Amino acid sequence: MRILDLHHAQITVPRGMEAEARHFYCYLLGLPEIEKPASLRGRGGFWIQAGSKQVHVGTEEGVDRSATKAHLAYLVDDLDAWKKLLVQNGIKVLESVPIPGYDRFEFRDPFGNRVELLQES
Repeated sequence: MRILDLHHAQITVPRGMEAEARHFYCYLLGLPEIEKPASLRGRGGFWIQAGSKQVHVGTEEGVDRSATKAHLAYLVDDLDAWKKLLVQNGIKVLESVPIPGYDRFEFRDPFGNRVELLQES
């Protein structure tokens, strides 16, 4: 018995902010939205595809997303271009502690979720 892979991860945004979250994740970051099962649509939120993995963007109130180290890390092919795009769109980029084999930085999405972008060095 073993875990084979990661299927999906979930982040949350405040209720009623799905349009803004779609704009950030689907338009700015370019992650395609995928169909959410009909049985779950009433809960709000939406799902996106990141490579072979899914990210479920749910809604949740009463959470201080900016107070946690929890995050998703996306592997990218042009870290400098991503940094430039984010800065041009008013996102504050924070340098990360170096790890072997990767260049990386982090930022907070407009809802306070911590996000990391990495590129193999």
